[in-house]
Amino acid sequence: MPDMAVLIVLNRARLWHKHGMPRRTAPSDRSRKPLGAAKLDELALAYVARFATSRAKLTRYLARKVRESEWIDENDAMAACEAIAERMERLGYLDDRQYAAMRGRAMTGRGLGVRRVKAQLYADGIAEEDSGAAIAAAEGAAFTAAIDFARRRRFGPFAVRPGDDPKQHERQLAAFLRAGHSLAIARRILAVPPGDEAALAALDEEAGLD
Repeated sequence: MPDMAVLIVLNRARLWHKHGMPRRTAPSDRSRKPLGAAKLDELALAYVARFATSRAKLTRYLARKVRESEWIDENDAMAACEAIAERMERLGYLDDRQYAAMRGRAMTGRGLGVRRVKAQLYADGIAEEDSGAAIAAAEGAAFTAAIDFARRRRFGPFAVRPGDDPKQHERQLAAFLRAGHSLAIARRILAVPPGDEAALAALDEEAGLD
């Protein structure tokens, strides 16, 4: 499965083949410029060439461009946004299921937990039928992501020195929760003191990091 950077390159290659490279837009000013469906389509092509995105995010972007401009097309503006997003999906420039998988992998790779993945996919407008596989993958990688989070933040077994400050322990638990991890996993990792190589090795083995 390609990552986001690869998907962007693939989209650019498709756009070059079908449409020529999207033109760079000039710096915007604060005046409300005329905007019609044809120009909106150009904006959509330029957007999917630059960013891996979801259908909902593209539609929101186009709707914002409509709000910032003077709509001059005879067709309804929001209907035009939806139609363009649908066409981008039909042409293969959008794939919500693939986007969800890449987004989920990128987040767990940064040490974020399942709740954060779910929240992000919801915010990106990914439907349940398209987010299910990505969420299942995040659930399968939950312990690995939590270990990675602890290692990055030098929590628990990765701390520089032992610490028995209850307030620090609570702060670290809160950090795990903000990162989307479960309380049970956070407590399990923080229970391993720095320097306990056997316990750390057991955690790494369970997480599949050995």
